[in-house]
Order: sequence, then C-alpha cells, then structure tokens
Amino acid sequence: MSEFTGPGSSNGSNPQQYSYGQQYGGNPQYGSGQQYSGNQQYGTPFPGQNAGQNRGGFPNGQNVPVGYVPRQKLVAGLLAIFLGGLGVHNFYLGYTGKAVAQLLLTIVGSIVVVGPIVAGIWGLIEGILILTSDWGSPWHRDARGVELRD
Repeated sequence: MSEFTGPGSSNGSNPQQYSYGQQYGGNPQYGSGQQYSGNQQYGTPFPGQNAGQNRGGFPNGQNVPVGYVPRQKLVAGLLAIFLGGLGVHNFYLGYTGKAVAQLLLTIVGSIVVVGPIVAGIWGLIEGILILTSDWGSPWHRDARGVELRD
C-alpha cells in the first residue's frame, strides 16, 4: 500500500491522495529517483567515491604519484630522535642533501668532537618538529611535498 488517504480523514472523505515520500518531504534515496552522491553539504564524496583526483584519501585533493607510498610521521620522528645525527630520517623523507650534510657533520666533525653533538641536537630538534607538526606545515611533508601519514 504505497498510497493512503490524507491526514485527518478517518472515513476517507478527503479525496487527495498522498504518497509516503511526498507527504514527508521526500527522501532522495527512496522513491524520488535521485541518487545520493556523497555529502552534498560539504561537497566531499564518501570514501570509495573519489573520481580519481584524490588518491589515497589525502585532504585538499592532493595528488600522490601512482605507486608512491606516503611516509609515516611517527617513523620519521623516531628516526630523527634516535638516529638524527646520521641523517637517517632525512634519507627516509627524501631530503638527501640535508641527510648527507648531517652524515658528513657527524663523521668529519668527530675529529673535533663537536660535530656529532651538533648533529645529534639538530636531529633531536627536527624529530620534535616532525612529531608535533600538523597538516599543511612544512615539517609534515616529505621531499616530494606529499603530506606525512599520521
């Protein structure tokens, strides 16, 4: 029974017929023929409904190269804290120039003893900056500009 007599007429004296969806304002999912395509209030699709422009679920439509696995923020931060003097975290994030500089500072500077201390403090500071960074900050990106995964 998809139709019933209008409200307030128990004996059927109201000839106006209502369908369920029309009486209650209609629901785009049921009965009106419209397909619901995501969160229309905010303009974002549901997961799995991206049209290829937003790979990997990154915000702001950030394009990630196909086959590229985004780096993890926790791994980068811990590498910086524990092995930062050797520049391992910068190799991991793709900053090879900075990584080589930290490695050379540690190896060549070990002659003077000050080099490894400076490189260790540098790595510790970078580790803290990486771990406390938010989306969009330069410390939350790798060398390709892709946001780190939390």
